Amino acid sequence: MKNLSAPKVIDLFSGCGGLSFGLEEAGFDIVFAIDNWKDALDTLAYNHKKTKTYVADLGKETAEQICKKIGIKKGDIDVVVGGPPCQGFSISGKRNPNDPRNRLYKSFVDFVSLLKPKVFLMENVPNLVSMQEGKIKDEIIKDFEREGYKVSWKIMDASEYGVPQKRRRVIFIGLKNGEEFVFPKSKKTVTVNAKDAVGDLPEETVPEGHPYPEAPSSDYQKLMRKKTKGIFNHVATVHTEQTKKIINMVPDGANYKSLPKHLHSTRKVNIAWTRLNSKKPSYTMDTGHNHIFHYQFNRVPTARETARIQSFPDTFIFCGGKTSQLKQVGNAVPPLLAKELGRELIKYL
Repeated sequence: MKNLSAPKVIDLFSGCGGLSFGLEEAGFDIVFAIDNWKDALDTLAYNHKKTKTYVADLGKETAEQICKKIGIKKGDIDVVVGGPPCQGFSISGKRNPNDPRNRLYKSFVDFVSLLKPKVFLMENVPNLVSMQEGKIKDEIIKDFEREGYKVSWKIMDASEYGVPQKRRRVIFIGLKNGEEFVFPKSKKTVTVNAKDAVGDLPEETVPEGHPYPEAPSSDYQKLMRKKTKGIFNHVATVHTEQTKKIINMVPDGANYKSLPKHLHSTRKVNIAWTRLNSKKPSYTMDTGHNHIFHYQFNRVPTARETARIQSFPDTFIFCGGKTSQLKQVGNAVPPLLAKELGRELIKYL
């Protein structure tokens, strides 16, 4: 049974549920998740058995229409969370609320306006803060202040919160009660490197649920393997022999500059040829991962290795094909970062 006293959350633009998973670990009840990509929602539903999902284009269906369909009204939800795209958001001249570039962000605001949650949490790309000399950020804050929220914001690096990855996001948090949210303190002195994250996973593809080939060699690996029965989503990409030969020339943590000069002029060799550094947190993982290679093996990371780097535990299973899984992982909020935020956020509820 769900914890009836746990704060109830609706996750918009949820993806596969990294933000939801971290918040659930912190004591929140994820009531509903909405996204326009079925694969991602299939994964979320598989890992959040009691969370209801709804496939919707939030740029086309209104908050009012969706809430009516799924049976949610004001007072049912304590927290609205999500990461609406804001890159097209513009305040130059008179802002048109119906501009298609603004609809997804506007949808998030409309859900907050309609449901009047105690708290909202909105995450986005960090360069949003500097867009138009900070005017975009200021206008976003004003939009939520008009709805009665005290808004705080911070650019957070996931590697400072136990995630083995340099990944920066801007987080906006609004409290309805007028309090100012204090963000969790960073843990810069305790970073997790790439080897700590994935060093116990095999080089080759293994069948779903395959036993681990070796014991965990780091506390992080122990954490990721907790309560799991084996390895899932570990399908290795098969590169050509030529590609593998070129990757093999790049040392741990290095890039294309380590390759022989005669290869620099080829179209296939450029800055994308970068290896993870086994002694440092990973570079930011995107949705394709074809530009970053394993620190030891001559291939790109598997979906499971990427999930580890994003701080998804091995119990979290991704649905869909390999390409879909990699995109789902790359789009997600790191669960450990979400959990740290959730632990602080729940104190205000």
